[in-house]
Amino acid sequence: MKTLVIYFSAESGKTKAIAGELSKKLSADIFEIVPEKPYTPADLNWKNPLARCNREKIGKKDVPISKKVENWDEYDTIYLGFPIWYYGAPNVVNTFCKDYDWNGKTLRIFATSGGSGIGKTADKLKDYVKGANIVNAERVTSVSEISV
Repeated sequence: MKTLVIYFSAESGKTKAIAGELSKKLSADIFEIVPEKPYTPADLNWKNPLARCNREKIGKKDVPISKKVENWDEYDTIYLGFPIWYYGAPNVVNTFCKDYDWNGKTLRIFATSGGSGIGKTADKLKDYVKGANIVNAERVTSVSEISV
């Protein structure tokens, strides 16, 4: 079986950089979660209560995804990375996750954040990855901090 690194990255690109390094380190395939309508800097300005990121999170809105993982069944271990929004995964990640069968998958979560801890991020994601064996969830600032 194979390993897949999946990530969603916002404007800073920190999660993308870590996911890329992790993919190389593990010789794993990589997949970027991209919303159909890309986020602009204004969409991600969480200080603005009317910003898209806030409307999506508060409204618990699904965020349509632009592409799907090919050959999902070939992967048994998934590393899922994203920036922490409101002490959890961004809605675009939740929407992505609920479109797949997670039964029998080993899931390792890594999250980036400017200040929030990992908190209950994994617990909040459980409803979207039913059947997955969540091995760990870590807040990281570099690939060297990810348990493999």
